[in-house]
Amino acid sequence: MPDLPFGVDEYAARLTKTRKEMAARGFDAIFVTDPSNMAWLTGYDGWSFYVHQGVLLTQEGEPVWWGRAMDAVGAQRTTYLNHDNIVGYEDTFVQNPAKHPMTTLVELITERGLAGGRIGFEMDNYYFTASAFMALQSGLGQATLVDATGLVNWQRAVKSETEVGYMRGAAGIVEKMHEVIREKAEPGMRKNDLIADIYHASVAGVDGYWGDYPAIVPMAPSGIDATAPHLTWDDTLLKTGESTFFEIAGAYRRYQCPQSRTLFLGKVPQKYLDAEKAVLEAIDAGLEQARPGNLCEDIASAFNGTLNKLGFEKDSRCGYAIGLSYPPDWGERTMSFRAGDQTVLETGMTFHFMPALWLDDGGLEITEPILITETGAECFCSTPRELVVKG
Repeated sequence: MPDLPFGVDEYAARLTKTRKEMAARGFDAIFVTDPSNMAWLTGYDGWSFYVHQGVLLTQEGEPVWWGRAMDAVGAQRTTYLNHDNIVGYEDTFVQNPAKHPMTTLVELITERGLAGGRIGFEMDNYYFTASAFMALQSGLGQATLVDATGLVNWQRAVKSETEVGYMRGAAGIVEKMHEVIREKAEPGMRKNDLIADIYHASVAGVDGYWGDYPAIVPMAPSGIDATAPHLTWDDTLLKTGESTFFEIAGAYRRYQCPQSRTLFLGKVPQKYLDAEKAVLEAIDAGLEQARPGNLCEDIASAFNGTLNKLGFEKDSRCGYAIGLSYPPDWGERTMSFRAGDQTVLETGMTFHFMPALWLDDGGLEITEPILITETGAECFCSTPRELVVKG
């Protein structure tokens, strides 16, 4: 048996939970291509999501891992599955316009007696293409193909104690990454050199938790570039009079703990101080609402109401669910802190409370990864909640 991150009993409970939702929707089977969902159901962990792969789950028996033949060995090394339930297709199907690997999935589905069944697919997913769906449509003419996007994601919403423990490990890593920024950032430093130091801290880990790769690379724009949310880094020099926000994550066993802080080199303009004050008060208001029984939109309402009262506006969501993730996103793609999301908060849910502001000449990000507990929100990290000022 491989060294799995969870016990077999926990995987069994996950299958039971997922199958209950499948039954409620009338599915004979689902085929999941999201590597986060594949890992959650089976333990599979490999950088192979650039080719077609997935897990077929029916109402009985083990799931079936399907993918490139050379990656089937990785499935044997990282999952609890019997080797009969690990199926690989030959390499001539890889990136070959003349033959699509989904034709071999059609054969597998047919062999398993599902050719006329009602089968769910993650149709709105990074890893499931239009050509894949067309090949399945062509080969499974008697089956009913249904959108099952998010079905497994929602089963992952409430974390087990082991999962929370992994996220605590990731939190310690991201705390260390922010300490490196505080210690080493200075005017005249090339930004890529600082990112290299951050990466070293992220992989070296802390307190016995080794660093896994984050699902998103560090975001670290400065000055006018920091008016945009998703820019990365280059070799420009850190400058006095500019803000740089660092949206980074620690990761342990694929569990992600993102956190952002903003660095300002030199004398801080009053508008940044005003924005910092507003964001901090709004964070406190939002955290006060982050307790079981409240709704996701309650946090957004409290945050935005306080922010607006203090003269600032944010027109995007201020948080989302986090946990087990693979590139290109560390969110779980389920709940969001925004108006209209009436998901009821439960103990064990985990979020990135992300109240970022983008000003006319820079950005301000002060964010918190949080756990919903029986008594309210617990912040995973102890990183000082403030604008970082140096020079």
